[in-house]
Amino acid sequence: MSTPGAATRHDAHGHAPVTLLRVSGEVLPARGIGVPVARGRRTAREAGSTWAWHSSLLTGAAMLAVLASAAALADALAPDGPLRAMGAPLQPPMPQHWLGTDDLGRDVFARLVHGARVSLAIGFLTALVSAVIGTLVGSVAGYAGYMGHWVDDVLMRLTELVQVLPRFFLAIVVVALFDSSAWLIVALLGLTFWPGTARLLRAQVLSLREREFVLAARAVGMGEVRVLWRHILPNALPLVLVTAALQVGTAMLVESALSFLGLGDQAVVSWGGMLSGAQAFVRTAWWTSVFPGLAIVLTVLAANLVADGLQDALDPRQPAASDGGPRRPAHRAPRRLDG
Repeated sequence: MSTPGAATRHDAHGHAPVTLLRVSGEVLPARGIGVPVARGRRTAREAGSTWAWHSSLLTGAAMLAVLASAAALADALAPDGPLRAMGAPLQPPMPQHWLGTDDLGRDVFARLVHGARVSLAIGFLTALVSAVIGTLVGSVAGYAGYMGHWVDDVLMRLTELVQVLPRFFLAIVVVALFDSSAWLIVALLGLTFWPGTARLLRAQVLSLREREFVLAARAVGMGEVRVLWRHILPNALPLVLVTAALQVGTAMLVESALSFLGLGDQAVVSWGGMLSGAQAFVRTAWWTSVFPGLAIVLTVLAANLVADGLQDALDPRQPAASDGGPRRPAHRAPRRLDG
């Protein structure tokens, strides 16, 4: 029987040296410091196939792209603006006015594409603010919680306090007390949506700290902040993306509900504001409420499709969409070296 021995050899690409162990005539990479663990990793081809075959992700992204393009090109699609009377009041859809006119003779299509700017901006900015705050709180709490630090307790109690607040009723009170504006709604929703992201990210950070590649990075002398920034947060990013995609639709629903109640920003056009103005004409002029309501439904549906697709594409434990079978984590077999 051959006695175990150790040797150091560079890999095929000339990267950092890898420690090799000779056992029974075979030379295998030693597990531990300096050896990247391939458990759960996928090749670029597998990852590309995953993204290509997730129809929900592609469908949701395409829907959001169409809506965002319409919002960006609103001035070109409706150059007369959303406030100018373009015809007789309450005209049904016709070639001159594709989606009809409202009670003041304003073109519904023009108001729809211009209102997309406000509604989409509120949804995406709220998700961005929530993701930034939730990522900061969750990562700090998770990293401090691993060491039993009091910072974790303080941040988690703060998270629970914000999470139990009745968001919608709080939004009604704040908007009623102050001058309503789109920026106020974004700030209010962003400051109340982050606890879910923080709690999920904290659990993910606690799990990732136990992984071998993190232990290896710390063993070679990498600082705690650098480990968190270079290794833990990039691996937790998919969770943040999925949560943010879900919050886009939720924020748009809350903003639409506030505008429907007359508490939205009256200086701008939004889909919720269009629904609020169409309450009295639901039976006599269905197009004034159906089209903005349909826009809200499609946007929320698209955001949820993107969230589901991201979760399936970025989670290796989900079934592979191309073959319908279970996807197993890719384990790279040790390469046998002679010599």
